[in-house]
Amino acid sequence: MSQSLRIPSRLVLLAASGFIHAAAGAPGPAAGAVRTEHITDPTLSNMVAFDVTVPAKWHFQGTLGQGGQCVIVPFQVFRMTSPDGLSFIERMPVLGWYWGTGPAAKVKTTDCLPLKEAIGAQDFLKYVAALLKVEYVADEPVPAEENARVQKSVADAAAALGPGAKAGPMSPPRQTKQVARATVRYRNGTFTMKGLLETEVDCSETTFRGMKSGLQGMPDTPSWTSNRCSAGVRYTVAPENQYAATVSMLNGNRIGATASPAWVQAWLQRSQRQNNEMLQRSAAQANAQLAANAAQFNHDQAVRQHMHEQFLATMQRGTDMSMARAAQVANSNHTIASDWVDYSLNQQTVRDPATGQVSKVTSGYNATWVDSSGKVSYQTNDPNANPNGTLPGTWSQQQAVHGDGTN
Repeated sequence: MSQSLRIPSRLVLLAASGFIHAAAGAPGPAAGAVRTEHITDPTLSNMVAFDVTVPAKWHFQGTLGQGGQCVIVPFQVFRMTSPDGLSFIERMPVLGWYWGTGPAAKVKTTDCLPLKEAIGAQDFLKYVAALLKVEYVADEPVPAEENARVQKSVADAAAALGPGAKAGPMSPPRQTKQVARATVRYRNGTFTMKGLLETEVDCSETTFRGMKSGLQGMPDTPSWTSNRCSAGVRYTVAPENQYAATVSMLNGNRIGATASPAWVQAWLQRSQRQNNEMLQRSAAQANAQLAANAAQFNHDQAVRQHMHEQFLATMQRGTDMSMARAAQVANSNHTIASDWVDYSLNQQTVRDPATGQVSKVTSGYNATWVDSSGKVSYQTNDPNANPNGTLPGTWSQQQAVHGDGTN
């Protein structure tokens, strides 16, 4: 039972519903204003999964988050940063949750938020703002064309199932999607920063209609339901006096990620093959088959666990109280989003205590040294190691800080 819920047979439905979509925006920019970066899938021989449009002079880092029991499909995680380091876009890892009745209520999941109800998209952003400890300024209207695109994807998914989907004991999944936007504010030193949070909350409900027993003395099988939701967040930030121009530039240049059709097809084919094999093999063998890239999967699980703990702590404090307090602390505490992206990218952030320069380096080392050029790093787990006198140049030991550079 739990295995069939783990990899649903509705993979084609997920593809038809537009589980990965292009960035919204106006027609493209003049030549040279943007460049294309790639996010690859290490579980499919580093096949290009996403083409990402990035402002030409901005810095970019990205990775592919592998799906699990709760968020079934892979998702992009990335960070784009302006040359001055003040403006950025971060695509955070996707959160998911699952609940149900009857047998579905007993399904054990390892990577889901322990939520047992749907959450509206606008409410979800209020939780996120409280979690990020930023001031929630206002709900923002979603452009009509964006709403239309999302609802069309739901209608296309339903149509893809066809009339035959109503046959059998399982009803076709009833899918709903909500999109929402909100503006937020915080301070970064002397700069007042303004941000745009965007989310799409995707939920589906599947109903088992129940069955009449054909044997005397055998009870009927009652009906039951299973529900699954996921939500991703894109976070755009710029100094408040540059915010309008920055958002306009990003939208006008259609900044964001677009899935490679070849990769989507390859991923669906592999998932369907794994799904079929799971019906014929034991749970232990199936789990081994799914772990095509165990290191990547385990890393993504750790990221999700960290996010879940922080998200739940925010919910337990109460949204209203958290939002009120966020306005007070937003001047000095804005770390979680950048930390989540750092974790996903296998990175850590360090700062030179002498110059204040902030650098992104590989995670997994306890000590980082940077030379006087600020461009070459030396990392080690030996607390007594010192490259001065051993390697050319002058080296300074770095201080580990949060993803946004704060202590």
